[in-house]
Amino acid sequence: MANGQLVKMLLYTEVTRYLDFKVVEGSFVYKAGKVHKVPSTETEALASDLMGMFEKRRFRKFLVFVVNFDEHDPKTYQEIDPKKMTMRDVYKKFDLGQDIIDFTGHALALYRIDNYLDQPCLETINRIKLYSESLARYKKSPYLYPLYGLGELPQGFARLSAIYGGTYMLNKAVDEIIMENGRVVGVKSEGEVARCKQLICDPSYVPDMVKKTGKVVRVICILSHPIKNTSECNSCQLIIPQTQVNRKSDIYVCMVSYAHNVAAGGKYIAIISTIVETSSPEKEVQPALELLEPIDQKFVSITDQYVPTSDGTKSQIFISCSYDATTHFETTCNDIKDIYKRMTGTDFDFENMKRKQNDVFGEDQP
Repeated sequence: MANGQLVKMLLYTEVTRYLDFKVVEGSFVYKAGKVHKVPSTETEALASDLMGMFEKRRFRKFLVFVVNFDEHDPKTYQEIDPKKMTMRDVYKKFDLGQDIIDFTGHALALYRIDNYLDQPCLETINRIKLYSESLARYKKSPYLYPLYGLGELPQGFARLSAIYGGTYMLNKAVDEIIMENGRVVGVKSEGEVARCKQLICDPSYVPDMVKKTGKVVRVICILSHPIKNTSECNSCQLIIPQTQVNRKSDIYVCMVSYAHNVAAGGKYIAIISTIVETSSPEKEVQPALELLEPIDQKFVSITDQYVPTSDGTKSQIFISCSYDATTHFETTCNDIKDIYKRMTGTDFDFENMKRKQNDVFGEDQP
């Protein structure tokens, strides 16, 4: 997301020195077998073919409320108590129909399942605001993608880490995590021990300290054409809301191409992902595969999802969650902030990072 947590982290840590981003050209949603552009501004709402004339007016009214909403200014609440009123009741107040609720919750607020409807509406309103603020930065869509692909992200952080004295040991297998009195003291690799006071790792290194929560199916498809009905966009995000295909969770399709330097000229790469709900995962993503036809080549992977069984404060081993089926990194950033808090005992504070950056680089830095 152009205005999301990951971009802020990259900006404040200055990892952006090593990265180039390009806007993703479109944001789309699937409804009744067809692909539609996600309307997220008043003008688009009035022109959208996702809704009828009266629905458009009601949706426009709702969007105006969200854009003007300010958590710290009760004058903007319009008789809605953001900490008490559920999102279901907010939709009711603006008289929004099921189709609008579907794309608002899943394509704007980016929820994967519908349990948000019965929770206080503040979080959802802020999520929709994030979408429209991200969109406002680049107009075409709220999403950015790094040139040369996501592999640039760890590379950028590796370079920054090296500047601050971090050491990278590449191609080193982890033989053993060494513990003393229930706490981590080091990592053994090829007979050598790197000693440490704290350890951060993903679930694959500590199978006995994590529990499985489900599976994610991902299909990487190589195409020789853009996705149909996306105005020939050479990159886009497409969300298939769960209710449209009788599922419990959404199907995400992220499509990039030669425009982001990740494929040869004239080639497109679409990545489908969703949470596995049945014993035949590939069948579950069929609605998405049909939208991508003809497909030159596809690669299917099914991965287990794990979460840590403890917060790590005793062992000082801090374990991340497995990547989920979303493509926008907001959930990943929440996990990073959670690990940061468990390690340091304090919240990760964007504003504080900003201030530190100003102290080091001066106020006039972009």
